[in-house]
Parts: sequence; structure tokens; C-alpha cells
Amino acid sequence: MESDDLIPGNGDYHPSDGVFNKKKGLIEKYSIVGILCLILAVIFISFELRLIAGILVIAGASLFILVTRKSSGLINTVKESFIDASSSNVKKDDVMADFSHRIREPLNNLVIISDMLMNSELQKKQKDLIETFVASTNNMVTTVNELTMESAGNISFGTRKQIRYNILSTIQNTIELYSLKEKANLDFIFNKKEYYEYECNGDPIMLKQIFLDLFNTIESQSSERPTKVTINLKKEIDTDRERFITLRIQTDKNMVFINEEGTAGHLASRLITMNNGKFSQESGDNFTVLNISMPFAYPVTEIKQTTGTDTEVVISRDRVHKELKDIKILLVEDNLINQKITLLTLRPLVNSIDTASNGKEALEKLGTSDYDIILMDIQMPILNGISAAEKIRDLEAGTDNHIPIIAITANAMIGDREKCLSAGIDEYLAKPFQPSVLIEKIKELL
Repeated sequence: MESDDLIPGNGDYHPSDGVFNKKKGLIEKYSIVGILCLILAVIFISFELRLIAGILVIAGASLFILVTRKSSGLINTVKESFIDASSSNVKKDDVMADFSHRIREPLNNLVIISDMLMNSELQKKQKDLIETFVASTNNMVTTVNELTMESAGNISFGTRKQIRYNILSTIQNTIELYSLKEKANLDFIFNKKEYYEYECNGDPIMLKQIFLDLFNTIESQSSERPTKVTINLKKEIDTDRERFITLRIQTDKNMVFINEEGTAGHLASRLITMNNGKFSQESGDNFTVLNISMPFAYPVTEIKQTTGTDTEVVISRDRVHKELKDIKILLVEDNLINQKITLLTLRPLVNSIDTASNGKEALEKLGTSDYDIILMDIQMPILNGISAAEKIRDLEAGTDNHIPIIAITANAMIGDREKCLSAGIDEYLAKPFQPSVLIEKIKELL
């Protein structure tokens, strides 16, 4: 069964729902026309044909205000269906990931193009329309991000691939993800220590599920005043195969993290128990503490981290440091519209950019040219971004070469970031993103 035909409703997925498919098809057509109008507007503005550009802006923005409103309703319908669903013959994890990916791709194009137009010389009326369009798009982005978080509670308990990840980095990313909620009412204090001491091998999705479930539990008991949540980690016992780490979560209010139903009533407690962990909680008049003790396996392989403090790496980078305009970028992206929009963003700042439509083409280009950085999509035909990154790191093994890779991807479900980093990718950027964020990450890796 193709994912395009999977229609949520009443806890199941049915292959035939003409109304849903018709709405989805109409939204896709409007999106394509709107994107083309806005791309042409950017091009005409560069040639100072402002009247034609203004007409295209009005047409494109009007279409997308309509699209974002209709899409938000569609997303909320899907969101409610997934939350309410208790059983299904279809693997909901894959359906949710596919749905999120399909929404994030066009959203990313809208965010980037609107950023370009806001910085161009539009008339006030046109800018007002773009601002309305941006507000609608941001609302849609918020909805998709919340859908991603809420999907964590529905992820299957099946065995997943064990990968290398950093516990501190994973918790920090979960906090950042939760903070994207429109009405997040938690004030986090995360006491981070030395990152290298918390490398491990396992399932980062499990850890994220635990923390997201606990954050939701805390917020459900919060009043109008934000709840302060302090998180500390402490290494307890090291064995030959694993280390036990205590995760301490404290709030500044009296509440219940895990109720008397224990493992039967909370996703977090079930996951802790399934992973041979233990938990205890204590509370006072104005505080509650949850202590979680869990085993974490040592990392199987050592992946060279270019963000570390290795002196030779730092010296080498200082020698070859280049300005942004002088670097050579390889953009690996199979979607031509996405390619063109990224190029529109970077071409004013970078003189040399090559493109490849899949991982295989990227490897071929690396055999004939030297690049300073690679921008890698993940979901591609022939050879995906994860496999391509692993092959690049294999080729670099035993040499002093290391080309920084930034994953630019609509794969933004729980655990996708850790999969990318485990494959040797240096940075992860989930769509949709602001162009300034991409530029900043490129500069950091040069």
C-alpha cells in the first residue's frame, strides 16, 4: 500500500477516501503554482521589474495564505486521528514520518522565499500581504512541530537499530524541540557536563520518548506561572559493557511525575522498566524530584568528531580557513525546486556551488573535485543521504581529510537527528529553517 493512499480516520487507515485525496491534490497544485509565482517574483525583482514582481507576489502570497489555512485544517484532522488511534494494521510510525516529510518540504520553500521577499524592495501593501503569509506559514510550522512531538507517544515499541549518540546532546535537542510548542509553559535549566563522557550506543528515540512524556506530565499540572524544570546527570556505576547514569529531574512545584498506576499508566515508566532502569520520586511543599537510573552501553565505534578539541584538527582548519564567498559547496538534493530555492539563497554569498541529485552522484563528484562543505538531503533515490555520508567517512578513514556535512532534511521525526550524527554528519538542519541559520552553520564549520 502506498503512503499517498493512507488516509487517517477513526483509528485506522483506509485506502479510499476521495474527499481527503481531492483536498490534498488541490493543496499540492496550489502550492506548486504559488511557489513558481514567488520564485519568478524574486527573479523579476533582481532585474528591477517591480510591477510584474509585485503582481506575482500578490498572486503567490494569496495562494499560499489559502493553502496554509486549508493545510492547517488538514494537519489538525490527521493529528487528532493519530492521537486517538489505538490500533491499526498499518505501521503508524512510517505513515506519520511520511506525512511529516511531505508537509515540511513545501513549508521549507515558503519560509525561504518569504524571507527573500521580506528583504527585497516591495511596496507597503505587498509587504503587508507577505507578513500575513509569513504569519500563516509560522502557524502551520508550529502545528507540524507539535505533531512531531505528539507522535513520540505513538511510536511502536519494536526493536530499532542501535546507533551511537550523545546523551547530553539528545536531551538538549528534546528540550529545544519541546520549546517549539506554541504554549510551552516550562522553564528549563539543563546542567550540561563534558559531552565526551556521555557518548553511548543504543536507541535515542527511547530517551526522547521518556523526556517528552515527562514534560507533558509536568505541563499538565502547571498553572499559569511557568514551571521551572532542572535536569542533572550523574554517572553512578561503570561495568565492562555499560555505565549506569542517574537522570535527576526537579520541578519547583509539588506534583506527581508517575502516578500509582506505575508502568501501566505512563509511557515514561514503561520505557524505563523495559530498558532495565529504575525510578523513584520524592516531593515537598514546593518541589518534586524524579530520579531515574538506567544503563547505557558504551559506544561500539569511535567516530571522529570534528567539533572536538583535537589540536591538529584545529590547526589544520586555521590554515585552510576561507571566506564564505571563496568556498566550494556541493549541494545534494533530488528535488529540483528545492535545489533552485537553496541556490537562490546561497548564490549571492557563495561563488561556487555544484549540485548532485542523489548520493551516488555526490560520490562521483567528490572523486573529481574538492569541496569545502556538503549540504546533504537525506531521503533520496539510488543512494540516500545517510548511506552517502557513511561512504564518504569510509573513504576519509586513515587520511587527514574531513569534509564537513550538513544534513538539510525534512526527516524531522524523533530520532532522525541522532541517525544523521551517528552516520558521521556534522550538523543537522530540519526543514523548515531560516536561511540565516544555514549560513551560520556553514560559517561555524569552515
